[in-house]
Amino acid sequence: MVTALVLSGGGSLGAVQVGMLLALADRGVEADLLVGSSVGALNAAFLAGHPGAAGVRELARIWVKLRRTDIFPTDAPRLLRAVAGRVSGLADPGPLRALMHKNLTYRRLEDAPRRVAVVATDVLAGEEVVYGEGPAVEAVMASAALPAAFPPVRIGHRLLMDGGVVNNTPISVARRLGADTIYVLPTGYACALSEAPRSPVGMALHAVTLAIQQRLVADVRALQDRIDLHVAPPLCPLTISPIDFRHTASLIDRARSATGSWLDRPVPSDQARNLAMHSHAILDTAAASSGPT
Repeated sequence: MVTALVLSGGGSLGAVQVGMLLALADRGVEADLLVGSSVGALNAAFLAGHPGAAGVRELARIWVKLRRTDIFPTDAPRLLRAVAGRVSGLADPGPLRALMHKNLTYRRLEDAPRRVAVVATDVLAGEEVVYGEGPAVEAVMASAALPAAFPPVRIGHRLLMDGGVVNNTPISVARRLGADTIYVLPTGYACALSEAPRSPVGMALHAVTLAIQQRLVADVRALQDRIDLHVAPPLCPLTISPIDFRHTASLIDRARSATGSWLDRPVPSDQARNLAMHSHAILDTAAASSGPT
């Protein structure tokens, strides 16, 4: 029997996955296979090299130290070059690449202690590309190359961008790779923002999370009666933009608690109900203060 963890994209909301992973580790759930897209690819790749509860705790320590400039650094000169068409991303991918080089314990995906696969999108063909072999950092950077935010990544003859464009929560990939039991860890989306994100990258990420949430609902409804599927409910209400890294510790704690409670209950007959698109009335001032950037 093969147990897989499927980790979706969602920018800074990848911290939600860390809380979910801690809850799974609390109950002794370990994966034979990790499949990720976008920020989920970053989390999956790290855990593939640091398996077990200790690896999840180390991932949490890294996340609480992250700031937006560690992932999406921008400055006026680069923005001007992007507007002029001299670079194809508003943010410099160098710091994220350095972070991956520092924290991955293996150079090639096939050498990871746990089996791992990451999903990217072929820019020209518009099709899903799955990497389970090859240079690890390049594959993860391709999976996380959010259009407009980061330039695409070339691997061989392919030019690649964020895997979330075609398959943000790659349950189908885990199935093809032989998973019998699949735990899905969605980052969710900011369902309770008081106003739209102000920055271009923030708006791009928010738009992507809205689109991919709808794809996830459809996938879960299609597959939940055919496989052993366990879909962790995303946090709700959520007032944090996917480019806001100021609240990772609280996201981790909330997700750990909520996911622990979910694991103690029977699997519902319709797991897609917890994923349905919705909005909230503007929350009180204290809650809204953690809103868009």
